[in-house]
Amino acid sequence: MTTLPDRPNTALLVIDVQNGVVARAHNRDGVIANIRSLVDKARAAKVPVIWIQHSDDELEYGSERWQYVPELVRNESEPLLHKHYCDSFEDTELEAVLAERRVGHLVVTGAQTDACIRSTIHGAFVRGYDVTLVGDAHTTEPFTVDGAPTAEQVINHTNLYWHGHCAPGRRGETVSTAEVTFAPTPVG
Repeated sequence: MTTLPDRPNTALLVIDVQNGVVARAHNRDGVIANIRSLVDKARAAKVPVIWIQHSDDELEYGSERWQYVPELVRNESEPLLHKHYCDSFEDTELEAVLAERRVGHLVVTGAQTDACIRSTIHGAFVRGYDVTLVGDAHTTEPFTVDGAPTAEQVINHTNLYWHGHCAPGRRGETVSTAEVTFAPTPVG
């Protein structure tokens, strides 16, 4: 249903599941286990898995905090894109990587819900992609000391408003890890 022509394929995005990003995240271990399950499902179906890795002043490139969590291991054949902004499309090669694979539907996982996840799902949607947010495979850390809602409330609210998100020719949805099924991506 994407508005992008000739883009029948799906890809799994794994966004910023880095040591310094998820160290204090809500349900860290459960979310990482769900992402690992989705990565395994995508690989089994030959669906592209695309890894996104953030760096900035607080997440210095190459540092231990910048490294992906040890529970998630990228295959060498899977693209790894480095970013400096919340939206994974901004100033990266993500669009080119997706176009090359004829992807028009994204399944999104990772961290942080209230920053890079929200920015990326909206960025994808306005660019014409169908976007599935996996509701139990994204997380954030608590910012309640700054007056924000709890991490659980932020996650729940994001899942609620993304479910049924629509615009002409494209849709957004929220599903659980158990509900995700990947159809094999055709070769060629």
